[in-house]
Amino acid sequence: MNVSVMIEYVGAILIFIGSLFAVVSAIGNIRFPDVYTRSHAATKSSTLGVLLTLTGALIYILESQNYFSVRLVLGIVFVFLTAPVSGHLVTRAAYRSKVKLADITLEDDLEEVIHGEKEELEEDNTN
Repeated sequence: MNVSVMIEYVGAILIFIGSLFAVVSAIGNIRFPDVYTRSHAATKSSTLGVLLTLTGALIYILESQNYFSVRLVLGIVFVFLTAPVSGHLVTRAAYRSKVKLADITLEDDLEEVIHGEKEELEEDNTN
């Protein structure tokens, strides 16, 4: 087995592992009870899944066709930077819109932080 075939196998394995992460993300979106945990499943595992899939495709194309795809690299960078931020913003918007937490949620640590911010703003407005 030569190096070229081994590198193609590495690319294929990365693509396969990335697709497994995408499946785990889909299962998490179905199974989790509220928007907060679903957002966690969607952003964490699917981000890693897309990154592994695109990296595997980049390695495979680089080895089999001797072509470096700038679009794939830009896709990897774009997903790596935007997916966690968008997941955070969606979750934050849901919380500020008062979307209820799941019944099994034990603590709401953010409530104290936001309540404290509102009190500080009210104190600043009265002064």
